[in-house]
Amino acid sequence: MITICGRPNVGKSTLTNALAGEKIAIVSNKPQTTRNRITAVCQRGETQFVFLDTPGFHKPRTRLGDYMVNVVRQSVADVDAVVLVVEPVASLGPQERELIASIKAANCPAVLAINKLDTVEPEKLLAVIALYSEAYAFNAIVPISAKTGDGVEELLKELDKFAVESPALFPEGVTTDQPEKQVCAELIREKLLLNLEREVPHGTAVEITRFSERDDGIIDLEATIYCEKASHKG
Repeated sequence: MITICGRPNVGKSTLTNALAGEKIAIVSNKPQTTRNRITAVCQRGETQFVFLDTPGFHKPRTRLGDYMVNVVRQSVADVDAVVLVVEPVASLGPQERELIASIKAANCPAVLAINKLDTVEPEKLLAVIALYSEAYAFNAIVPISAKTGDGVEELLKELDKFAVESPALFPEGVTTDQPEKQVCAELIREKLLLNLEREVPHGTAVEITRFSERDDGIIDLEATIYCEKASHKG
């Protein structure tokens, strides 16, 4: 099992989807899009990778924020490896420092994935690699673009080095442990994040109240959207 962690909006969920080969985690440009730990399964030859996509690591200001930060901390412990996802910026923030400290305390293999390779010039990327190499002895540093897929296979090759022989955790063909109803609820919440502004989308939750599948595979569902404040319903 491999935990994917990092500060908000560095592309963790986009990377999770790229690794799984399909949309497992919702994506938006708003912080705290991912609220829970999401499992994505990737099969490469005889190796089954199980990735844990975690919420963005941040300084919490709400009970939900406290919950999400605790999810990240717990997910770094008791896994086979950790992927720390960062942006191509030669600056080490408090979130990265604390995550590196957690990785060091867990004493597990760690790979640094410098995401958004498609947005940076090579000479600037070298400065980022030098900075993080000095901050921690990562087992590997892999520049990637989760958006275009560049470097993703190289990342998998590095992670394959930490694989241990054991029975598969998931049957062949399974890409996530999320129930279909949960996936649908998250897709609706993604649309709220994409189309609503300010604090409104962050104070919503979605519950699927009716779910049925037709013989031709079309899914019919009804959903209830809960708002944190009554004023958000208008």
